Amino acid sequence: MEVKAKRKKVETIEVSEPLEGERISVASQWLLMWWRFKKHKMALAGAITTLLFYLVALFCEPVAPYDPHECNAKYIYAPPQRIHFFDDEGNFHLRPFVYGFKRERDPETRRIYYKEDKTRKYPIHFFTRGSTYKLWGRFQMSIHLIGVSENPDGGTLFLLGADRMGRDMLSRVVYATRISLSIGLVGVALSLILGIILGGISGYYGGTLDLIIQRVIEFLRSIPSIPLWMGLAAALPPKWPPLQVYFAITVILSLRGWTGLARVVRGRFLALREEDFVLAARLAGASEMRIIFRHMLPSFLSHIIASVTLAVPGMILSETSLSFLGLGLRAPVISWGVLLQEAQNVRSVALAPWLLLPGLFVVVAVLAFNFMGDGLRDAADPYAR
Repeated sequence: MEVKAKRKKVETIEVSEPLEGERISVASQWLLMWWRFKKHKMALAGAITTLLFYLVALFCEPVAPYDPHECNAKYIYAPPQRIHFFDDEGNFHLRPFVYGFKRERDPETRRIYYKEDKTRKYPIHFFTRGSTYKLWGRFQMSIHLIGVSENPDGGTLFLLGADRMGRDMLSRVVYATRISLSIGLVGVALSLILGIILGGISGYYGGTLDLIIQRVIEFLRSIPSIPLWMGLAAALPPKWPPLQVYFAITVILSLRGWTGLARVVRGRFLALREEDFVLAARLAGASEMRIIFRHMLPSFLSHIIASVTLAVPGMILSETSLSFLGLGLRAPVISWGVLLQEAQNVRSVALAPWLLLPGLFVVVAVLAFNFMGDGLRDAADPYAR
C-alpha cells in the first residue's frame, strides 16, 4: 500500500510540472506581470494602500464626519478624542464611544485645555446623518460613514483633533486627499502625453527634430526644480479663483516632469526602429503612426507604466512643498500642503502637535506609490530571475 501511494505522488508531480510550464509558456505578458507582481508583498501592500487612498478621495464627502469648512469656536485646538470600549466603571460596550470635552483654563498661563467629561458619552455610529453635502457636486446627501448621533448637548467626534478655527482635522485631511492625489494623476498624465509624443518623435525620426528636442530637454533639466516651480507659481495672479490655480499648478508640475520619460522613450525608439518586426511592418505598408502606436509602444508599455507610477509621488511632494511655502494652492482650497501651513508656527505645533498629521498621510501615500512602482518595475520583465 505504501509503495502504491508513493507511486501516485511521483506520478502527480511528474504530470503537474509540465502542466505548470505549459501554463507559463502560453500566458500573456500581462498575466505574467500579474503573477510576478503578486509575489512582491510590499508592492501588493502598496497597491492596496494606494487603492484605499483613491477610494477615500473619490468618496471624500460621505467619508468625512463634518463639513471641512465648518468652524466651532468652542473647540479651538481641541485634541483628538480617544475611542473607548470600556467606560469609567469598567463596563464593556459593544458599540465604541467617545467622551465629551470639558474646557478648563490654567490659572497661571491662562491657556485653555480640554479634559474628558466622563458624564457625557457619545456612541459612534456608522452611516449616520449629519451635515448635508453634494456628492461629486450633483447628488445632495446627508449620510456620513462615521459620526456621533445628533443630540442637544452638542457631541463631537474629533478623531484627529481640531485646528485654530475649531475645524475637524480628519474631515479636512480627507478632503485634501482628493486634491493632492488628483494633482499627481493629472500632472503625470500630462507628462506622459508630452514624454511619449516628443520622445517618440525624437527617437523615431531623428535628425534636426531630435537635436532640437534634446537641447530643450537639456535646458529644462539644467534649471533647478524648486526655484523653477517657485518662480512660475509666484507668477500666478493672486486674484485667480481656486479652480484656475489648481489647473495652473498641475501644468507647472508637468513642465519639467516629461523630460525624463521623453529620454527613456527616445532611447527605446532608437533601439526598436531597426528591429525586424518594425521593418516587416514598413514592408507590409503600415503607416508610421500605426508602427509607433501599434508595434513599438506596446513592446515597452510595462516600463512606461512603472515609470509613471514612480513619478506620481514626485508630483505629490512638489504640490505639497509649493502649497506649504504659500506659492501653490491657497485657501479655501484644501490640500495636504495647505493643511501643513498651519504647522509653520512653532508655537502652534507646540500647543497642537496633531497639526502635523497631514504630513504623515503624505509619507504613507508616497511610500505606497514607491513600493507599488518598485513591484511594477520588477514585474515589467516577468522572465527575469
